[in-house]
Amino acid sequence: MAETSPGPGTTGPDTIGPDTTGGVTRRATIRDVADRAGVSVATVSRVLAGNYPTSAAARAKVLRAVKDLDYVIDGRARALAGTGPKTIAVIVSSVDSAFYASVAQGVEQEAAARGRLCMVCSHGGDEARELALVQMMREQRSEFVVLVGGAVEDERYQARLNEYAHGLAAAGSRLVLCGRPAPSPDMPVLVVEYDNEAGAYAVVSHLLSAGHRDILYLGTMPGHTTVEPRIAGYRRALADHGLPPAAERIAGVGLGRVHGYAAMRQILADCDGRPEFTAVFAGDDQVAAGAMAAMREYGLRTPDDISVVGYNNDGLAQDLNPPLTTVNIPAYELGREAVRLALAEATPRPTTQSRHLLGTHTVLRESVRRLP
Repeated sequence: MAETSPGPGTTGPDTIGPDTTGGVTRRATIRDVADRAGVSVATVSRVLAGNYPTSAAARAKVLRAVKDLDYVIDGRARALAGTGPKTIAVIVSSVDSAFYASVAQGVEQEAAARGRLCMVCSHGGDEARELALVQMMREQRSEFVVLVGGAVEDERYQARLNEYAHGLAAAGSRLVLCGRPAPSPDMPVLVVEYDNEAGAYAVVSHLLSAGHRDILYLGTMPGHTTVEPRIAGYRRALADHGLPPAAERIAGVGLGRVHGYAAMRQILADCDGRPEFTAVFAGDDQVAAGAMAAMREYGLRTPDDISVVGYNNDGLAQDLNPPLTTVNIPAYELGREAVRLALAEATPRPTTQSRHLLGTHTVLRESVRRLP
């Protein structure tokens, strides 16, 4: 029997568009859409771009052909042409941190509300990877790049970040530093941060007002843009309450539960479980959780034996035993504000630095005991 060609509307061994018969499919092109709709390629392009006037009839034909052929618009080409949805990039250290997740959610929701796509990337604490991602997002022509959280900024790091900030600005984009200060005042970035030092000052002042004079700060990271302001706030609170520099007690290296547990366990081992301090200011809530676990192993109770405060107001803070007094960071609002402010900036993008500061506040719970 002679072979026959498939008729109109049927699928053969080499078809265009969706095929449910197991045949080989060929990705539809814009010319295929034009042929199916009976219009020119230029008309299809105008309809898909959505920024040129076309007749209702032509638009209906094109959209029907797009659906029939399962035509997929090339987003990269549209982005290069400036006709596709604009992209906002968010670069975080990790996606499983409550702080980073909240900031990213704020960025994504505000971006979606304003018709933008949001791309979230993580670098795992690798500064080289972080800087490489900034460069990649520049190559992807992101409308702006939101870099979240702190870092240890040596001269080489600052120089490369400055280079990328100027490169983004020259390309009509913008680098947004979210939750961290700018390394230098002449870097062309938008800074959206929270009052980190003031939060530390307030929570340490709360301990001091409760009668504590021997307060340990736990969780250092020399040169880190998040940790250093917290230590500065701790020191300023002690000084403002009349305590000499010798009253400072700073220990532990690194943030997170593992570091908090290890540092506190070592401290208690060195003093046979009888510490001289009466309170702990943990660098973040995870450090506080680890420190409290180590204290329990030595039979020390919070707050009866040692009061503890944290920073961040993570979800776990209210679930600890006892619930943790801590500093609330407006993480979600930081993300939303970064998008609002970046989009509100004049066009073309400014080449100077602008800075916006959000407040923090102390959340009082049950982990602090008032001394006689």
